[in-house]
Amino acid sequence: MKKLLFPFLSLMVLAGCNDAPANPKEANVATEAIAGGLEIPWSINKVNDEFYISERTGTVAHIAANGQVTHQPVNFSDPLSSAAEAGFLGFVLAANFADSKQAYGYYVYEQGGRSFNKIARFVQADGSWNETDVLLAGIPTGNVHHGGRLEIDENGVLFATIGDASEPELAQDLGSVNGKILRLNESDEFEIYSHGHRNPQGIAWADGTMYASEHGQSANDEINIIEEGNNYGWPVIEGDAAEDGMETPFYTPGADDTWAPSGIAVKDGLLYVAALRGTAIKVIDLETGEVTDSFEGFGRVRDVFVDGEDVYFITNNTDGRGTPSENDDQLYRLGNE
Repeated sequence: MKKLLFPFLSLMVLAGCNDAPANPKEANVATEAIAGGLEIPWSINKVNDEFYISERTGTVAHIAANGQVTHQPVNFSDPLSSAAEAGFLGFVLAANFADSKQAYGYYVYEQGGRSFNKIARFVQADGSWNETDVLLAGIPTGNVHHGGRLEIDENGVLFATIGDASEPELAQDLGSVNGKILRLNESDEFEIYSHGHRNPQGIAWADGTMYASEHGQSANDEINIIEEGNNYGWPVIEGDAAEDGMETPFYTPGADDTWAPSGIAVKDGLLYVAALRGTAIKVIDLETGEVTDSFEGFGRVRDVFVDGEDVYFITNNTDGRGTPSENDDQLYRLGNE
């Protein structure tokens, strides 16, 4: 498998939809910049004092304890797609990574002139990553709505979010994996865990309860409590709308506010939500269901990560929809100066 370069031209056509520009010098929260020069980063992983962050360009940004960034090549079995929002997305290290050097990755690839999603295993060796096993391929996808989040629960079980491929009716079709959250079973096969999703991009757990973030159609973004077998309504309902047999969200900013929530993480009863269009980290109290903070000034935020003590986040201002500041994109730690 050879290294494949990611084309940027498709990103630039989106530059007309820029969100609030990044201006970290005027941020309303103290942070520490850990590393910069990241290339459209997507998923944060941390092992001891080192970070491994997937980049849509097709690399893994390795950030050493001293902040030095190395863009490690990834050898995919198919070329990355040039579709909007495509590339190397979800990435999570295996629970036994220290010994196995294994990880799971989610990427959008091209085959026969069409784009598809794939979930595969990767192994790190000699400063690069090699795709070793395909777990799920040929997942239909549109120009957008790829989904793409991978997370592992406290029992070591892998979950994946799949977008509706811009075909809303697929979210209600149990014969399709689109518009679903999937779980990998002991036979290394994915099964549908929940359905009725539009473009879910974040998963986190708090005291055994699973939460997921989801993009609304133009607003009505959602934070859902996910239970196995439940139907989360899209495209029949979204936001606060209700229908028998369908779940309404734990939280929605409603029809007058757009977050485009991506990665989420939990610390001390608070849910930290990376907001792309909301250009902030939104903080929700899981007991009251209320937004308690909105950390702003960094532009588009793609992912948040909690290591037990600290909250980290990555910006996504180089994705063609943001206005980058100096040294973007960057990895930050909240609450330090």
